[in-house]
Amino acid sequence: MEIDTTETVDERTLYAVAADALGGMVDVVVETERMAAMIAATRADQIDQCRRFAEVTVPVTTSRGMTPWSQADTARRTLVSELACALRLPERTVETLVMESRMLVHELPATLETLRAGDISYRHVKSIIDHANSLPETQRAEFEAAVLTYAAKLSVSQFDRKARTVRERMDPATITERHTKSVADRELSIENPRDGMAWLHHYLPATDAHAIYNRATEAATARAKGDDRTLEQRRSDFATELLLGGEIPGQAPSGIRPWIAVIVPVMSLLGHSDEPATLEGYGPIDIETARRLAGDATSFVRILTHPETGAVLSVGRDRYSVPADLKTWLRLRDGTCRKPGCSRTAVRCDIDHSHEWQHLGETAHNNLAHLCPKHHAEKHHTGWRLKHVGDGDIQWTSPSGRAYLSEPSMRMPVPSVQLPVPSMRMPVPSVQLPVPPVPLLVASPLLPVPSAYPASADADSFRI
Repeated sequence: MEIDTTETVDERTLYAVAADALGGMVDVVVETERMAAMIAATRADQIDQCRRFAEVTVPVTTSRGMTPWSQADTARRTLVSELACALRLPERTVETLVMESRMLVHELPATLETLRAGDISYRHVKSIIDHANSLPETQRAEFEAAVLTYAAKLSVSQFDRKARTVRERMDPATITERHTKSVADRELSIENPRDGMAWLHHYLPATDAHAIYNRATEAATARAKGDDRTLEQRRSDFATELLLGGEIPGQAPSGIRPWIAVIVPVMSLLGHSDEPATLEGYGPIDIETARRLAGDATSFVRILTHPETGAVLSVGRDRYSVPADLKTWLRLRDGTCRKPGCSRTAVRCDIDHSHEWQHLGETAHNNLAHLCPKHHAEKHHTGWRLKHVGDGDIQWTSPSGRAYLSEPSMRMPVPSVQLPVPSMRMPVPSVQLPVPPVPLLVASPLLPVPSAYPASADADSFRI
């Protein structure tokens, strides 16, 4: 018997071999995506289990003298807050996850099982939920049956168009009725990326949106001659000028000069350092922009934290109200609401006594913190507890016993001596002054002052 010792040679081209290898890698990615879908289905089961458990076990706890929340509201807010902190997600994102999980488990079971099999992605599922949620409950099962088979065949964008078409045919409400309902959801919001820029999102009726865009485009086109800016830049600049300098129809001028707060390191302001400034509610901005804002400012506030200045950081039990200079000190220290994960700026928050005043809490920097109205109420109506642990840090403990540390936006030095001081308001110097030992809070007439603040935030005390 002869043995063939001839080596097997792969006669395919190098390109064919590489294509097969790439195909194998793609198979791994596809399988990983299937696993992610299966995990998403398991997550939906677990989140809905948490929701149902919370609804029957979370107790109603309310501070003395306050009207208690319902058990359902207490359970929902407690669960959302617990999950948001544990997952490090925004509470609005968690609220959406809880809603989606409930719908998958109880109203769209076929979609959940298809997701569990790994046949569709969670992005397809979100499209199904979004359209189904806009239909009456009695029609959601019929909608699910009509569109689910397409989810395994089409890309997300293609599937969304298909689902929208099916939904339009099934929706008993007229387009006028749906539009009227959607108009009530109009809003203006802001998103902070990096590099000193921000996105301004405006959700409004399509006719108004296109009219605004067309007007900005026409104005930008009219300015094109001799202007080296691009059309996009001119359009953006025109809209900015109109929003900042225009008047509100039907409203007389209020006499309030728009302003924005910027924390500027003094050495950078005088050109001796490149340390960036801080835009309140945003974060670091370049020093040239900060210098321009400082030049436009009508006044500035020096934060009195040095022992020689004697800033009043505590009045103990002498009074409940917070002194003006302590309000400013706290506002710079906190920057935002101190609930972990919340980014609402301090100027739109309440100043809360962490250890309640009626329980012998003091009006002092180490017993005060900014909380937005939502989390201020949550503190008094749920089992969340907080404790100042030094150096501006606040430890929050959830009803389930998990601990989270909230760090201050700025670690402010605490004076060891308390001396009486005059008003903190100072005129803008016309000549260069010796460098102060502390930062400056510059108020510049660039952005509108919000028209409504929580009463306890006392926004007027912050105006320069």
